[in-house]
Amino acid sequence: MRRLRSICAMLALVPALAAAPADAKTLRWAFQGDVNSLDPYALNETFTHGFLSNVYEGLVMRDKALNLVPGLALEWKSTAPTVWRFKLRPNVTFQDGSPFSADDVVFSFQRVTKDGSDDASLVAAVQEVRKVDALTVDLVLRYPDPILPQEITSWLIMSKAWAEKNGAVDPSSTAKKIENFATRNADGTGPFMVKSREPGVKTVLVPNPHWWGKVEHNLTEVVFTPVASDQTRVAALLAGDLDLIDPVPLQDLDRLSKEKSIKLLQGPELRTIFLGLDQYRDQLLYSNVKGKNPFKDRRVRLAVYQAIDIQAIKTRVMRGASRPSGLMVGPGVNGYDAKIDQRYPYDPAAAKKLLADAGYADGFQVTMDCPNDRYINDERICQAVVAMLARIGIKVDLLAQTKARYFQKILSGDTSFYLLGWLPPSYDAHSTLFNVMDTPAARAPGAPKGQGGYNPGGYSNPKVDALTQQIAQELDPAKRQALISEAFLLHKQDVGEIPLHQQALAWGVRPNVHVELRADDYLDLRHARVE
Repeated sequence: MRRLRSICAMLALVPALAAAPADAKTLRWAFQGDVNSLDPYALNETFTHGFLSNVYEGLVMRDKALNLVPGLALEWKSTAPTVWRFKLRPNVTFQDGSPFSADDVVFSFQRVTKDGSDDASLVAAVQEVRKVDALTVDLVLRYPDPILPQEITSWLIMSKAWAEKNGAVDPSSTAKKIENFATRNADGTGPFMVKSREPGVKTVLVPNPHWWGKVEHNLTEVVFTPVASDQTRVAALLAGDLDLIDPVPLQDLDRLSKEKSIKLLQGPELRTIFLGLDQYRDQLLYSNVKGKNPFKDRRVRLAVYQAIDIQAIKTRVMRGASRPSGLMVGPGVNGYDAKIDQRYPYDPAAAKKLLADAGYADGFQVTMDCPNDRYINDERICQAVVAMLARIGIKVDLLAQTKARYFQKILSGDTSFYLLGWLPPSYDAHSTLFNVMDTPAARAPGAPKGQGGYNPGGYSNPKVDALTQQIAQELDPAKRQALISEAFLLHKQDVGEIPLHQQALAWGVRPNVHVELRADDYLDLRHARVE
């Protein structure tokens, strides 16, 4: 009956996709999950940022090759050890016609650092934004930050007047389930505008006729549809009802590679998928162990690590489309150290002994949180981990949910064991250290907002925190790399989190569609063409 319902749902959806406009300049695009919010500060998630970067823009952006290029700022320079000056682009308007100015940058900084914002980490080094004149701002820093321009590429600028007019001065929040006008409406400076929004169903974008940039795309409309079912996405692409799907299911890569009506775009991604464990509570929220927390014991964390057959996950779950990792960042991220990128060996016998030595010879029970529409084969990875841990006596109850519910749950700290992924927006290891590996700000007095925001397991090592601060300020590349390597080695020795792999990207497009596959998994519509 479940299979029958699934097939019926698939057949019901395909005609709906077919009903999309057939204009050659319409791009019909599907991802496995929806945009969580149109508020650019509601969720620090790559897909949400990537989607909204077509509507909103940052001071600094990236080109096709991921190099830094001017965005809403024409130029920038460090005028003092703790000051970066940005000269803003003149004659830019928001999509409602209001002019863009320094006031909007000041407002956007105030908004992104308010409680509820999930993007405060993007400007963690910034103490304040000062208006110098209508088209000049100074970002005054807490400490010297040599990579500030790279760090703020995902900080999208909002209209002060629009937010005030529509009651959206405060950020909405995915984790806290707070919504406002900005949740379902948008007013950016980017090349596309939101024409309509039906959460979970369809979002339609149209070109912004007053965009300041040189138009390279030829699109008249972009119809985005979240399609969770792998079968449905592939069927709609093959039938010509979709022009682009992301991701292509791994099990369909070989078949689609032989289809003349399909082009496969494949390449590496900068994201690392990992497991997190609650190691700060005295008792786990979701476990049969009472009065203590097994994950506080390094031996238990290492047992979980050594019970995972990462090669089996690579070959059977990921069908070869992953790179097993012993480090929380992969090649392509500044700070990657191949010498540390070695996994602890897969050894179930050693894992069982570690559990017994820790006092859990009979194992224990715990619930694992997992998304089912965010990462490539995310639920299947979790299912494989569940089976592997069962062999050493750890019974895992898997709770797999859509990414909207999943992020609401784990980002509020309501988790004991989870799968998560992180792609550093700056393409620098500091982002992973600060967001994922540092002590959460709520438990670190004086820490910048956003610190440890994606560390719901609560891993904490004061030495790692201190090294992260040094890394943020160090100007000498060799010294900075040494600090990064030291921090990663400490984290690895602690088994702070359990890295799994970097996943590979695979998009499927119709032959007449031309888009750039970027290693950050952004679909940049500025360069998209439908012939």
